[in-house]
Amino acid sequence: MKRRPEEIFRKHGGQLRMSEAIEHGITRYMLYSLRDKGVIEQVSRGIYRLAELPPINNPDLVTVSLRFPNAVICFISALAYHGITTQVPHHVSVAVPRGSRMPSLDYPPIRAHRFLNEAYSSGIVEHMMDGVSVKIYSPEKTLADCFKFRNKIGMDVVLEALKFYKTRKKFDLGELLKYARVCRVEKAMRPYIEATV
Repeated sequence: MKRRPEEIFRKHGGQLRMSEAIEHGITRYMLYSLRDKGVIEQVSRGIYRLAELPPINNPDLVTVSLRFPNAVICFISALAYHGITTQVPHHVSVAVPRGSRMPSLDYPPIRAHRFLNEAYSSGIVEHMMDGVSVKIYSPEKTLADCFKFRNKIGMDVVLEALKFYKTRKKFDLGELLKYARVCRVEKAMRPYIEATV
C-alpha cells in the first residue's frame, strides 16, 4: 500500500528537502499541489514542512541547517545563540570546511567562512531545534574564533562576550585555552582571559 505524502512528512519529523521528498516517492507536482492546498509550507527554496507544525522558534538557524548540513553556526550568530552578546546578528554566520562550496541563500542572509580542518571540526555541539539538528560551536570555541577574527568582529564585541561568558556560563578556563590553542591565539588571548578571572 502506498503511503500518503503527509505520512511520509510525519515519518521524517514533518520537514523534508525536495530531494528527500522525491527519494520517498513524492513528485514535484505533488509537492506543489500540497503547498497550494496549504498542507505543507515552503520554509526556504527546496525545503518544505507540514503546515500543522508549531511555528519554528529559530527559523534562520533551522533553515540554514536544513539547507547546509555541514555548516556550523559561528561568530556573532553563535554568541547570540549562547546569550553572550548584545549584538543583533544581521546575517547567519557559518563555518564550512576549507575546499567546500560556499553556501548562499536569498533568505536568511548568510555569511560563510572557510575554516581549516581542526579549527572547523573542533567544538561543534549539535542542538535539536524544531526537530532539526543545528550545529553550533560551543561558547568557548566561539570565543576563540571571535578572538582570532577580532579585527573583523571588533575587540569591543569580543571583550563584552568574554565578560558575559564569565558571568552567565560555567567558566571553564581549560576549555577556553584548549580552543585558543586550536585557533592559534592562546598567547594573544591569555592576558584577556586572566584579566577576567
